[in-house]
Amino acid sequence: MAQNGTRRPLKIITGADAFGCNLKDALVAHLRSLNIEVEDIGTGKYYSIGEEVGRRVSSAVTSSGTDSTETRGLVACGTGVGVSIFANKFPGVYASTCVTDSEARNARSINNCNVLAVSGTNTTPETGLEILNTWLETPFKSPCPASGNNPWPQEIDTFLDESIPKMSKIGSVEPEKQDTCAICCLAKNREFVPVDIMPGGSMKIVRESPTSAIVRFKAGSVEPAHHHTFGHDLVVLKGSQRVWNVSKGEKYDLSVGDYLLTPAGDVHRVKYFEDTEFFIRWDGHWDIFLDEVVDAAIAAIEKDLGGAV
Repeated sequence: MAQNGTRRPLKIITGADAFGCNLKDALVAHLRSLNIEVEDIGTGKYYSIGEEVGRRVSSAVTSSGTDSTETRGLVACGTGVGVSIFANKFPGVYASTCVTDSEARNARSINNCNVLAVSGTNTTPETGLEILNTWLETPFKSPCPASGNNPWPQEIDTFLDESIPKMSKIGSVEPEKQDTCAICCLAKNREFVPVDIMPGGSMKIVRESPTSAIVRFKAGSVEPAHHHTFGHDLVVLKGSQRVWNVSKGEKYDLSVGDYLLTPAGDVHRVKYFEDTEFFIRWDGHWDIFLDEVVDAAIAAIEKDLGGAV
């Protein structure tokens, strides 16, 4: 298959380990007889060869732009598996181990395979040439054994078209950042429900009795003095707040990472200075009893802060 003007000039980057070097050399000789450009990096450990060929093919593929030359790879080891695994670590590399020409045709047609991996211990040079020629001559999406050697149906044809841009992004796009806080992850898919008795507040129950919850309050919100039949532990995840323990005549300024224990029955009010989120845990079912109205709470907070709330 000499290169001609009907398809892009082809360059093959190749290498092998000690178990695949004889087969690789035979295939390289065939490629050169076809006037195909070959960059032979020689013989080494299967993992270093697979890595280096994968790296170079990836670099050529991801930076080719309008480059008229198509770059592919050819790797060989004892089974052809190890070199393909290491080559596939790089973006834009679609390496496949093929031990028959049918597999090579499927790999090109279905997966647009651009790195051919062959087995030096299981494949004769004659079979290797058949595999290589099929791999060179088979276009992406062409009929192959997997399609019964018939043209692909329209829905499969469309699926294969969409697979190329999706595959090209693997390994080159930063994964979406995930929550690292175990508490946030635990509550992630639960729904926040407004706390009607406390305007500006909403709660997401994580566990019932003993109860755990994530609570949110909007900036400027006020919790009038109230108490519970349980003591609760609180850890601030976001924002800032001030808590007045009316029963003890104490107050606490809390921000991210701060912890507070409020004993059962202690009357307390809260002011939120910014959008705030906290984790709270108590030993019974959730309950709350108001000890003052909102206007009285605002007046008490204004007096303590020395200004309007």
